[in-house]
Amino acid sequence: MFIQLITGKCTRQDECRQEGDNWLRDIAPGAPGWLGGTYGFTDDDLFVAVVRFASREDADANARRPEQGEWWGRMEALFDGPVEFHDCDDVTVMMDGGSDAAGFVQVIRGRVTDADSLRAMMTEDAEMLHEARPDILGATLAIEADGTFVETIAFSDEASARRGEQQEMPDDVRQRLEGSMTDVSYLDLHQPWFASHR
Repeated sequence: MFIQLITGKCTRQDECRQEGDNWLRDIAPGAPGWLGGTYGFTDDDLFVAVVRFASREDADANARRPEQGEWWGRMEALFDGPVEFHDCDDVTVMMDGGSDAAGFVQVIRGRVTDADSLRAMMTEDAEMLHEARPDILGATLAIEADGTFVETIAFSDEASARRGEQQEMPDDVRQRLEGSMTDVSYLDLHQPWFASHR
């Protein structure tokens, strides 16, 4: 899997959402390898899109389509400033990656210091994590070539996620987490929306 993170300040949120719907209707049916996406706005008007393709080659092929370029020209004009793109080939999926029924999504950014440990926690320890935090519906971990990462965690609802945050984490799990990442920041999507290839 290949994940592209797209972020940019956008106060024209309704128009942005409409252009996203236009993409799903007009562009997505012909987009090679497109798997789906998670979208939303933070409280400070940052648009966040975590878009999934089967491979980087598929994403690049879609970007070269004339209709994609025309659509992006309209979409880019809605942003208040520059738009950032982050491309990740190194992707780990936990519990099918999440759910389109999630009521709250947290996008975590930072830098990995122990990628193998992070991947293991999402795969080998996934069942234990789900038992401790049933509000977590799934996640994806995408690591860029420079060591920065984007983790997208889908929760059943925000209230459950906040209660889960208050739980004491076992010392060994906390130490592994703290030793695996640094420079961590959080983007909360209180009203996320989703799209998946049908």
